[in-house]
Amino acid sequence: MRLKNFNVGFGEQVFKALGDASRIRVLNLLLRNKELCIADLELVLDFTQTKTSRHLIYLKNAGLVTFKKLDQWAFYYIKDEAMDLLQQMFSYLEKDPQLLKDQEVYQTLFSNRELAINRLQQRHFTGL
Repeated sequence: MRLKNFNVGFGEQVFKALGDASRIRVLNLLLRNKELCIADLELVLDFTQTKTSRHLIYLKNAGLVTFKKLDQWAFYYIKDEAMDLLQQMFSYLEKDPQLLKDQEVYQTLFSNRELAINRLQQRHFTGL
């Protein structure tokens, strides 16, 4: 679903949400990686859980992100309605050094997680 009406009220919320570098960093990671849990964002951005949650709630209240719960985990992602708008806006920031560094840190953490999962699965199957 796309944004059909971009009114002043919604625009005000979007621009306020984009008025903070931390929220821009969060949105960039969500845009590039589809969905992330709070713990992943904390590690990549080096934020406290409180700061991360506060920014995610702000973005949720602005109508830009939502989440799904899986057990005790909440996975945040960009709402379909806001995707086109944010993709267009972030296309202008694609070479920003801070945003590129955030993505690099995430990729490193993600690859290490995949290695750890593979090792655990190998242990399980080999009986070690």
